[in-house]
Amino acid sequence: MDAQGRGRADDVDPADQWVLNPRTGEYELRLSPSAPQSSVPGPRRGAPRSGDASRDAGGNTAGTARRRTAAPGREVPPQRRRRPAPEEPVPGRRGRRPEKKSKGKRALLWVGGSTAFVVLVAGVGGYVYLKHLEGNVSTTDVGSAGSSSFKKDEAFNILIIGTDKRTGEGNEGYGDKGSVGHADTNILLHVSEDRSNATALSIPRDLIVDVPDCETVQEDGTKKIIPGTSNVRFNTSLGESGRDAGCTMRTVKEATGIQPNHFMMADFNAVKTLTTAVGGVDVCVEHAVDDPKSHLKLPAGESKVEGEQALAFVRTRHAFGNEGDLDRIKVQQQFLGSLMRKMSSSDTLTSPTKLVKLAEAATKALTVDKAIGKVGTLKDLALELKKVPPKNITFTTVPVIDNPAEKVKATVVVNETTGPQVFDMIRNDISFTEVKQKEKKEAAAVAARLKGEQSEPSEVRVRVMNGGAPAGSAQQELSYLQTDAGVTKSENAGNAPAELAKTTLEYAPDQADQARALAEILGLSGAAMKPGESVTNSQGLPTMTLTLGKDFKGAGVKLDAKSIETPDLDKSTADQKQCAS
Repeated sequence: MDAQGRGRADDVDPADQWVLNPRTGEYELRLSPSAPQSSVPGPRRGAPRSGDASRDAGGNTAGTARRRTAAPGREVPPQRRRRPAPEEPVPGRRGRRPEKKSKGKRALLWVGGSTAFVVLVAGVGGYVYLKHLEGNVSTTDVGSAGSSSFKKDEAFNILIIGTDKRTGEGNEGYGDKGSVGHADTNILLHVSEDRSNATALSIPRDLIVDVPDCETVQEDGTKKIIPGTSNVRFNTSLGESGRDAGCTMRTVKEATGIQPNHFMMADFNAVKTLTTAVGGVDVCVEHAVDDPKSHLKLPAGESKVEGEQALAFVRTRHAFGNEGDLDRIKVQQQFLGSLMRKMSSSDTLTSPTKLVKLAEAATKALTVDKAIGKVGTLKDLALELKKVPPKNITFTTVPVIDNPAEKVKATVVVNETTGPQVFDMIRNDISFTEVKQKEKKEAAAVAARLKGEQSEPSEVRVRVMNGGAPAGSAQQELSYLQTDAGVTKSENAGNAPAELAKTTLEYAPDQADQARALAEILGLSGAAMKPGESVTNSQGLPTMTLTLGKDFKGAGVKLDAKSIETPDLDKSTADQKQCAS
């Protein structure tokens, strides 16, 4: 039990320990007098409390007067003056402005699926309470299947897993009886490096994949290799033969080429507890629903669901579409978008009761990899997710077709026409929505680099180097420049001496017109243009140097473009309100 939970702390509603500071407009944690006071200032030592005996003529309360009464024959020593400790802010009292609280005060972490919704109140304040939340979270050591740490300045991928394991009261009607917990609902959440967009890619549980060999860490710390299997359902990547979430992460990498950095996993109870914590989620159905199998009953139009009814909504396969898993995925995506809107609403963010209940429910529902198992790390992750505008969060599904090897269609395989492009876009950090380029506050001299005359593409001399882009990128970009852009005086200069985060173009002052022409073709910003010196190309002529950095998005894709033409996909965004049909 944590420090806050000692004694009779179980009788205290955590929400009652949060009070509104009128000067900052934010809620602050106020621990009980018996709790440790190191992280939250308490009342001044020796100060009278409300309800104490009235003061005597000397200014002492009756209690302090009794304490200063000396034994017969002894003189009462004068009371020592003590330096007053800082008082807590009192509503309506003017005083020194406290230090600014963390932006994580109201940040929310959202991610999930039909049985995996993750919501974390990030940094709500109070070290003791954060450690308490941390104790709620379960962790799994996935070894090399994921990243060893979370990095704020990079794009990242989180695999959200909802299992079909029956745990908790009232879940007998869901999942497979006796299931060890398969990967029933799966969403690969990609968050862009600049936090301008995100993609939530649903992976069907019935997708046929190859599950690779998987190293797992046993309870006693030993490691065990679980042999892989070919041509099996994706959901068997978890639970089968003792496979853990790391095996599911490896399977995603094998099937899509996308490396998950972290995972979050929950079971059926997450939907019930989280929707109850926020006071219900708004849903919409085109036709009235009365499904005897899931016990879901809803009138046509809009309704609010929570708890058991919310779980029935995202689990039913017989109320929508052709009663298949792919149609259920669409409903789950719509539900998730609605849940996100509810959690980011002022009704939720300004309610300390809801925030505390949400934090408790979310952390108890979570199992994550050890790299993000600390609440401080989850807070950092939450703050990064909060930066993404809902209108640029795309929900879509792995493009699939019916399995041609089956006469009775029960499974699906990746559509090789559109699937690879979807995977490439996520790997290259390209948005599925149109994202306006943010105005950059560059110095006038930097912005001026783009202004002026431009050479014809055929007059531009440039050598291309790879400074952090995927292998082969320099040759691919060179082919584009020569074949499609008309920059015929270009050549491949191999790998750069060092890797760069951003693509750069170095040029001599007398090559500025060529640099502006190339910047127009490539979508370079003024900051990417580096006035310097020219080098000599293979013909002995002065040439510019284009170094492709880690931000390179592919041959022919402008570096200032946040999206490209996407394949024909069934997709939606988090800000859209839709009705299930």
